[in-house]
Amino acid sequence: MSDDAKRSGAAIQISARAFITTIAIILALMIGSGILTYVIPSGSYGHTVEAGVDKVIPGTFAYGARPNYPAWRWLTAPVEVLWSPGNIQVITIIILLVLIGGSFTVLDKGGILKVALSMIVSRFRKNKYVLMAAIIFFFMIASSVLGIYEEAAPLVVFIVPLALYLGWDSLTGLGMSLLSLGFGFAAATMDPFMVTIAQSLSGLPLYSGLWLRAIFFVTMFALVFLFVRRHARKVERDPARSIVHEEDLRLRASIDVSGAVASDEVASRPRMRAAVRWLGLWFLAAILFIIAATRIKAISSFAFPIMGLFFVIACNGAALVAGEKGKALGKCFLIGMRSILPAIVMILMAMSVKLIITKGGILDTILYAAAGKISGVGPYAAVAFVYLITLVFEFFIPSASAKAFLIIPILAPLADLVGLTRQTVVFAFDNGDGFANILYPTNPFLMICLGLTIVSYPKWVRWTLPLQAITVLICLGFMALAVAIKFGPF
Repeated sequence: MSDDAKRSGAAIQISARAFITTIAIILALMIGSGILTYVIPSGSYGHTVEAGVDKVIPGTFAYGARPNYPAWRWLTAPVEVLWSPGNIQVITIIILLVLIGGSFTVLDKGGILKVALSMIVSRFRKNKYVLMAAIIFFFMIASSVLGIYEEAAPLVVFIVPLALYLGWDSLTGLGMSLLSLGFGFAAATMDPFMVTIAQSLSGLPLYSGLWLRAIFFVTMFALVFLFVRRHARKVERDPARSIVHEEDLRLRASIDVSGAVASDEVASRPRMRAAVRWLGLWFLAAILFIIAATRIKAISSFAFPIMGLFFVIACNGAALVAGEKGKALGKCFLIGMRSILPAIVMILMAMSVKLIITKGGILDTILYAAAGKISGVGPYAAVAFVYLITLVFEFFIPSASAKAFLIIPILAPLADLVGLTRQTVVFAFDNGDGFANILYPTNPFLMICLGLTIVSYPKWVRWTLPLQAITVLICLGFMALAVAIKFGPF
């Protein structure tokens, strides 16, 4: 491999400080959730399974005896996640991360990433904010319309280095990718995993009310673009003002941003140019696969490992086309695989919070108490309660579809009693579910993306919290509008 490729470090590394800080936060949440299982009485709704989907039966809640779930199992929950219900998703996520870590390191060490990014930079250097807007729109529309979300995690590892090459920082890269995916998912227009399921459970015509959701999407796109652009311009004026400046200095050195290959040099290296073309073709193929995975259930079940396989073929194949040797590629791949282990630990801990609450038998109790707050209030207060209830359950159940099957059958009939349209309930549910995806540390997708970068969870929250505050006000405004116009058809 090239001299750059002989460095022993991995391309994807999370700093020890960021890892310890994030682990401490999640551990506190695990213990706090465990304490709740002793404070909140146990209870459950009746459940039924239809077409393999667990659905709650409204009006069947009953208190029961506290399950025998000792405190010491709070600490073993991250391991128990691996054989608990839903463990296939956890395992496939781990497989994806390991393959990404190894493949991306091969791509970086072979110099191919540097060449590919420098070609993009040379093409868009004079219009980089147009490129920023295009990337943000692509991620937002993909998640809003197609429901592409977790599947797009591998794309984040390309956008963060691109932001560095363009003179910005890692937060800008995450803003163009992770933030955009989250906000697009929250501003769902035709998302099959949130809008479609929530509307069908509410008895609404599918994709009805699209006009208001489209206006909401455009508003969110403008907000995200202005937020990310403002930060990028601040970093351009003074890179030291970035809260991840020190981390970015190490990352810039590891991927050698200052030594970007000029486009004319690329043209003089046919094998490297062929490698970039190979990588580009597989990148497009991966996007097509992601779209297919959202539409074909048989594919979606294996989306994560297949995406990992795409990465292996794309990155290692590009390195071979560029002239690298198999033995050196294998060594780099193993180094990259090891580097991703801290992210796997964080994800298992994050997913264990739901397991603790479920094993403690208090998940349905929380829903029962929350739903009781809606009865007897006016429609404006009711829609705020739906929004708040969804925010609370998002902390424990990151999955939009799983949360919809739990919440919507109970809240939709209650909304009828207080003069709130079911369409407004679905809209409030979408808002409460989506934006918290990129705020709560219990969301595995957030932990995946942060684990693929040098940005710690506390710094991510510090950066995005002002945007989240503005978003809450906008959401409440749109929900009030929906109540005022009796957003329907019913």
